[in-house]
Amino acid sequence: MYYKEYIIVYNGELYNTDKVRDILKSKGVTFDTTSDTEVVLKGYATFKEKILDMIEGIFAIGIYNKKEKELFLARDRFGVKPLYYSKHEDDFVFASMLRAILKSEIVKPYLSKKALGDILALGPSKRLGSGIFTGIDELRAAHYLKYKDGKIEIKRYWNVETKECKDTFEEAKEKVKYLLTDSIKRQMVSDVPIATLLSGGLDSSLVTAVVANNMDSKLTTYSIDYEDNDKYFKKTAFTVSQDEEYIELMSKTFNTNHIYKTISQDDVVKYLQDSLYARDYPGMTDIEASLLWFSKEIAKDYKVILSGECADEFFGGYPWFYRKELNDRELFPWINNLEYRQGLLNEKLQNDINLKEIVEAEYHDTINELEEADRDKKDKRLFYINMTHFMQCLLDRKDRMTMYATLEARVPFADTKLVEYLWNLPFEYKYNKDTEKYLLRSAFDGVIPDEVLWRKKNPYPKTHHPKFKEEVSKALRKRLENKNSKMYKIFNIDEINKLLDENDENDILPWYRSAYDKASAYCLSISV
Repeated sequence: MYYKEYIIVYNGELYNTDKVRDILKSKGVTFDTTSDTEVVLKGYATFKEKILDMIEGIFAIGIYNKKEKELFLARDRFGVKPLYYSKHEDDFVFASMLRAILKSEIVKPYLSKKALGDILALGPSKRLGSGIFTGIDELRAAHYLKYKDGKIEIKRYWNVETKECKDTFEEAKEKVKYLLTDSIKRQMVSDVPIATLLSGGLDSSLVTAVVANNMDSKLTTYSIDYEDNDKYFKKTAFTVSQDEEYIELMSKTFNTNHIYKTISQDDVVKYLQDSLYARDYPGMTDIEASLLWFSKEIAKDYKVILSGECADEFFGGYPWFYRKELNDRELFPWINNLEYRQGLLNEKLQNDINLKEIVEAEYHDTINELEEADRDKKDKRLFYINMTHFMQCLLDRKDRMTMYATLEARVPFADTKLVEYLWNLPFEYKYNKDTEKYLLRSAFDGVIPDEVLWRKKNPYPKTHHPKFKEEVSKALRKRLENKNSKMYKIFNIDEINKLLDENDENDILPWYRSAYDKASAYCLSISV
């Protein structure tokens, strides 16, 4: 879109378009469309980078000033929308996808030892600002970039800020209920019909309840499960129950048109490669493959969905917020078995790459971004690294899988006012009476059925079927038959074979939390 000397390319959605448009109209700006793209473009022309303080939403923005020959790039506060860039001599290229940058051919797909170490040490999250390939960088969430006369200037325009908050628990309940409800209602605004994801857990159920209560028509909700999962499900400390009875209760309570989708084990394996291509980075195996398939199914009927991501990061829902053995870990509490990961590298690379040092450096660099007084507070450190790394990983997964399927996913828990408020509340409000997300549950008491409201956290469903492990093992063995594979230049093949031969259901788990690390090894093999 063009306006005066400005040209914009834009990916995203604003949730306060009308409010910002009215401000611009008061400045004498006229509009030709109702699109948020025009609001962003004319907002920048009027206020320059200060427009970022005014807009709320998910976005990656590129605006070129033809007169000044200056490029402006910006990314939303929580990094829902991706944005990469590369400068080489007199060329500057930016895009939402790594492979788009590579397609420009101004940089080559060269992976340094440091980047390889980042993948193994930090995966499936990334080093902040990393574009993985040499010569490519990622513009971080809540940052903007200016490029002019061959020079790059990057600044942060938003961060959580510590302020005194004396609200009682009862006052906090009311404020949280108002802020989250307001965020959900603002994100319901759409030119096309919307649906919600409904897993039967707390977060998606709250989103569904607010949407259903504020719609004139009947709400459509979606859930996913895996073929024969009920036959092979086993209760663990993290996956405590199955979802169907809670989904049915929510759908009945709010009279939704609920649609169940069941993915076959063959499709889970098949979509591993597609999901890796969609993300440009080794991800979360079965839960990423299934999300891509699920998104394609939803996109046949809907183009906009609301989802429950980001509640655990801000309300203290993950086990490392309260389980001592995880809470006591010195660095990123979700990263474990670094020694095992180190052993996956071949002998030569083990001498050149130290995974623990990579994790330590990334952790301390991140913590040093906090105000000095907050660095000694464990709950503040956990809140912050969850926002910058773990949540970023999940948002990246959600945006890549849905957009690849031409589906737009909105995440109302990632709301600026809500997050700023939660940052300054005591952790005792969020975790109390041995209950995670106690504040969130208490705030919506009476809104959804108690069985769902007080249900213990259950993660996004993953496959429990032994066929999945068998099929990815078979696929990985086939890839290893090619002795010219780059796998042999990077990995300790004896360790990979040992992983393949492991029959214990409790595998060594070098990668995130997946119970099927053979799938992770397979995805790594595809990556290289």
